[in-house]
Amino acid sequence: MHTPRVALVTGSGTGVGAATVTALAARGWHVVIHYARSETEARATEAACRSVGEAAGAQTLLLQGDVADDTACRALVQATLDRWGQLDALVNNAGMTSFAGAANWDAIDAQTFQRIVGVNAMGAFQMIRAAAPHLQASGGCVVNVSSTAGALGIGSSVPYIASKGALNAMTLYFARALAPAVRVNAVCPGLITTRWFSDGIGEEGFRKVKAGYEAAAPLARASEAEDVAEAILWLIEGARSTTGELLMLDGGMHLGARSGVPVPGRG
Repeated sequence: MHTPRVALVTGSGTGVGAATVTALAARGWHVVIHYARSETEARATEAACRSVGEAAGAQTLLLQGDVADDTACRALVQATLDRWGQLDALVNNAGMTSFAGAANWDAIDAQTFQRIVGVNAMGAFQMIRAAAPHLQASGGCVVNVSSTAGALGIGSSVPYIASKGALNAMTLYFARALAPAVRVNAVCPGLITTRWFSDGIGEEGFRKVKAGYEAAAPLARASEAEDVAEAILWLIEGARSTTGELLMLDGGMHLGARSGVPVPGRG
């Protein structure tokens, strides 16, 4: 009898995380839907996972917690094991930023900086540390949801850029440290058409940034949450010879803008 695989996706109530758990459930994965504050949206995502996953036998588990808290990270992993007895994939998607602008340094205080790094970088480290022995036992994988900000130094704020740079470096470290049993990769999206950006800079500001991005990007498009989820699923299910990869998902923007078009803000 086939044993279903189990995925824990942090920050999966909305956006990329929600698209990822929904796609996994449709493929028969048991999924943990995790949220920090967005309970209403997370419950809606859980219902969507149950709907698309019913025929495939997928099960769901809804959990709340702050990934900046190591105790909460360990509890997320333990609750997953208590429910299904295994863990096959960890997706570190939980993240936050401050839309202060990369050059608006005075708007960033120490508390804000530490909080962003605590969620985006320390949170991923704590989740990997808690999950590592169980992923090694299953021959599983980790996918970190990073950003082009961490590779290019362009993004919504200095602490966000720093946190994603740290996440990229940790991806390389853990790819070595957990090999050969566990593959560790990262996806690095640029602009994504989710509420993350529109909530941060307003609908009108987002429309302007999106239009500029699409005018400049070599592929003339920004990514949708489902585009990123598709790449995450490939790294989980199909990339058997891939580890330590930082996969750029930005419509080619990391190559530079198309000829004669100014490069807009990214990350």
